[in-house]
Amino acid sequence: MTNPPSNPVPRAAGPLSAPSAWNVANALTVLRLILVPLFVWLLLRDGGTDDGNRLLATAAFVVAIVTDRFDGDIARRWNMVTNFGKIADPIADKALTGAAFIGLSILGELPWWVTVVVMVREWGVTALRFWVIRHGVMPASRGGKLKTVLQAIALGLYLLPWQDVAVLHWTAVAFMGAAVLVTIVTGLDYVGRALRLRAAAKRPLP
Repeated sequence: MTNPPSNPVPRAAGPLSAPSAWNVANALTVLRLILVPLFVWLLLRDGGTDDGNRLLATAAFVVAIVTDRFDGDIARRWNMVTNFGKIADPIADKALTGAAFIGLSILGELPWWVTVVVMVREWGVTALRFWVIRHGVMPASRGGKLKTVLQAIALGLYLLPWQDVAVLHWTAVAFMGAAVLVTIVTGLDYVGRALRLRAAAKRPLP
């Protein structure tokens, strides 16, 4: 009987399995989606005049924002990036901030033009990304990340119930003004990047 070779050739490793959609990162994204209607209900309840409801709405907003900070980092660090997360994460982000802007405008605490400008920019950039997706990906810029931070701080300040305190009110106004300015500038930057990406894709190869 022939003896087996002492050093058998190792079998080739199979392809790595795709990460499951049932993971911590996606759970945080789903939690953020669930918090959106709760946040809206708390914000608009009793016409937004009850301090307790406003504090609970602010807490729900802050928790949701925190999940936005960590779910992407967890997904990338622990190989939990899934197609579900790629779609649900930006939807959850825009649903949360959009609900806050619209809710504050409904209560008459934030001018509607601010909400319209922000919403047009947010959904316009999303449309631009789909417009150029065949030619390349437009990642979030530093300005875009700054915009997100400024919006979160401004909205958090506006959500607090003590807007009759001058220092709080004008701090909220200052952050919102900065957020709107950066929102407009970065929106125009994304338009330019999209046009350059399309032009480069149509340019003939040398």
